[in-house]
Amino acid sequence: MVNPYTDEKEFRTFSCNVDDNELVWHRDKTDRIVTVVEGEGWQYQADNDLPIELKEGDTFFIPAMTYHRILKGKSDLKIKIKENLDV
Repeated sequence: MVNPYTDEKEFRTFSCNVDDNELVWHRDKTDRIVTVVEGEGWQYQADNDLPIELKEGDTFFIPAMTYHRILKGKSDLKIKIKENLDV
């Protein structure tokens, strides 16, 4: 399966042209802190929660092995992900 995003240095970009079917529920093996760099209309949804709108400058924590997904927006979404956290 091909990833629905591209990685460049410390940033991950989701195209606004990505097929909705590619943005699947998934879990990551490590804790992550995600910061929204740019993007309009995108949403983040954690398991058993309603989607929340992602806005430029938002930062949120995704615990390891938590089901979550991204819902497509109107422009490309660019995020910065920090993982392997020293907690």
